[in-house]
Amino acid sequence: MSQDKIRNFCIIAHIDHGKSTLADRLLEMTSTVSKREMKDQLLDTMDLERERGITIKLQPVRMEWQDYILNLIDTPGHVDFTYEVSRSLAACEGAILVVDSTQGIEAQTLANIHLAQAHNLKIIPVVNKIDLPNSDREKTAEEIKKAFGFTDDEILYASGKTGEGVDKIIEAVVERVPAPQGDTDKPLRALIFDSAYDQHRGVLTFVRIVDGSLKKSEKIQMIGTNTPADSLEVGYFHPKFFPSQDLKTGEVGYIVTGLRDVRKARVGDTITSAGAKVEQLPGYKQIKPMVYASIFPVSGDDYPLLRDAIEKLKLSDAALEFVPEHIPALGFGFRTGFLGLLHMDIVQERLSREYNLDLVLTAPSVEYRINLKDGTQKIIHTPAELPDLSIVESIEEPWVAIEILIPQTYIGGILELITGRRGIYKNMDYLSNDRVLVTAEMPLANIIIDFYDKLKSVSSGYASLNYEYLDSRVDDLVKLDILVAGEIVEALSMIVHRDVAEAEGRSLTEKLKTLIPRQQFEIAIQAAIGGKVIARETISAVRKDVTVGLYGGDVTRKMKLLEKQKRGKKRLKRIGQVDIPQEAFLAILKK
Repeated sequence: MSQDKIRNFCIIAHIDHGKSTLADRLLEMTSTVSKREMKDQLLDTMDLERERGITIKLQPVRMEWQDYILNLIDTPGHVDFTYEVSRSLAACEGAILVVDSTQGIEAQTLANIHLAQAHNLKIIPVVNKIDLPNSDREKTAEEIKKAFGFTDDEILYASGKTGEGVDKIIEAVVERVPAPQGDTDKPLRALIFDSAYDQHRGVLTFVRIVDGSLKKSEKIQMIGTNTPADSLEVGYFHPKFFPSQDLKTGEVGYIVTGLRDVRKARVGDTITSAGAKVEQLPGYKQIKPMVYASIFPVSGDDYPLLRDAIEKLKLSDAALEFVPEHIPALGFGFRTGFLGLLHMDIVQERLSREYNLDLVLTAPSVEYRINLKDGTQKIIHTPAELPDLSIVESIEEPWVAIEILIPQTYIGGILELITGRRGIYKNMDYLSNDRVLVTAEMPLANIIIDFYDKLKSVSSGYASLNYEYLDSRVDDLVKLDILVAGEIVEALSMIVHRDVAEAEGRSLTEKLKTLIPRQQFEIAIQAAIGGKVIARETISAVRKDVTVGLYGGDVTRKMKLLEKQKRGKKRLKRIGQVDIPQEAFLAILKK
């Protein structure tokens, strides 16, 4: 197959704008999948994707149209999976930008097109869902022209559901997307853009061949990790694995390496022939997690299984970071970095389902920079790591730039929500007469818990949100400690802004009062900043009627017993230990 006849492209869009359904129609029209095998969202292969109706993993597929080879990569649309999109773009020369004609441009539409432009991709704008009764194709086309500068003749109209206009999209891909560049005669260079693990065949790398070619049973090498391997099998996606004799320049396919160590074939690494001296491909910039949480197995015996599972998951999820951690109340586990709350939720769900693990997750937190008085800097992810405040000069927290797209009528409520979370309003742009893009800056810690839910609530579900890391800023942050019976419980400590510390402390102590079982003695639950207690609740002692065995006689007998009980409770209060049940930790951590 001539290199001129290959087209590599991906589909990008905001979540729920119809990428996967459009991909179904492309597969049908090119007869890649038979009518009998066809089902909705065919490329969403994970159970989680089908249940939630979202794409989580990028998915490549090879189609044939007339005498052209079309390599399509279907991508996720949610902000937490932007890294999947950026990896797909590096393997392509073109992108189909899908915009829902009933909703118009949304926050992730803007974010994804900026990514595509940064990779110099040829973009084909498509107004989708034109079959719906509330479709407004003219208004959506106007938004696309105004926001991105496309002309009328560049915009295509289609329905991923009925298939209308899909043939025009295929023609546009063939005409507009450039053929891949690369030299067939040079030594092999293949970019790993994704990977998977098979317990029988080891690591499977998903590659884009940039230069040269690769045959089955050749000796290969990962340049970045300097790891030798064999190409036990090569092939392409049809959409299942389809073995072939070789992969040529410009093609997208997979290589079965037989490697057992998942860290030896990293996403973004370059594969070459054994012994070849070639320059490594640029790969991808290191993904930086934004949200941190600790994962623990409910049973301590499952720790080795969790370690094995999380390492295998890391292979296909380049954004996942983890280091071992030990908290006395919860045992051994891993402090794990995620790109956002949905990413965290998906990782937990995948570990539970695919590896049959029963897990506990701590409350999500962010990364803080601690500037010490001796001029050094320390990075922490949990309050327990915070050094003594007498040696701390200042604490920096991460800030993000946020973009919120909303109908005009909800501007007041949205601005109130932003300022209530210590946000700084920046700008407002009208994409059309009634749709507004609000830009602002906000501390990441104030977004990760429930900001998205509140945003949807205030805007009746119409708002869409995108955010990206901006910088770290010094603020008046304090460590809020929780003391139970005078002992600090490190697992429940948190870093909060001084202005909200009292409210948070009051809320936590009230919650713990209902969760910790009563003891034989009185228990004080306190919230404190440094040595100053800012909130307190008391769990009263269990009362036992010690006089129940008395049958009359002098009242002093009764008084003696009660006095003896009082002395016992006093001694218990001094030496008694409060065992906080794991359910209490979980309830607090899942606040």
